Amino acid sequence: MLRRLLSTTNDPALTVVRLILGAVFFAHGAQKMLGWFGGHGFNATMTSFTHNMGIPALFAFLAIAAEFFGGLGLLVGLLGRVAAFGILCNMVVAIVLVSSHVGFFMNWFGTQKGEGYEYHLLAIALCVAILVKGSGAFSVDRALTGSRPSNVVEMATSKAPAAKSA
Repeated sequence: MLRRLLSTTNDPALTVVRLILGAVFFAHGAQKMLGWFGGHGFNATMTSFTHNMGIPALFAFLAIAAEFFGGLGLLVGLLGRVAAFGILCNMVVAIVLVSSHVGFFMNWFGTQKGEGYEYHLLAIALCVAILVKGSGAFSVDRALTGSRPSNVVEMATSKAPAAKSA
């Protein structure tokens, strides 16, 4: 079970996806958890989520943790699928509870009452790529599972007999 969760290919494109998603969500999570980058910190964010938005405390905490620890996990490539799933859940909830009434587009000109959900869809797409393929090259997940093939196609090509020379 754990091996399947950690398995990944040696794909550098996945590494780029993972690192970008991880950096973005670590920064957002650090605003909420630590008050970095102009954020309000854990207590103020919990108060805002629970009192102002009516989110139950457990789910508010999980949202903050998913962004902060999920971002960290993605940056190092540890439990990338778990991190991506947590962030994906956050983005779905953000669309449903916060952005769906505003529409698709971000508030580029300050004329809308909030932000649209186009950003959330991009984040969800990146999360799906990591959920399907794993953390990619240069990840702790890859180091823990070794260089063994992670799918049938790789197994078939890696076990193909070498051509005999005359």
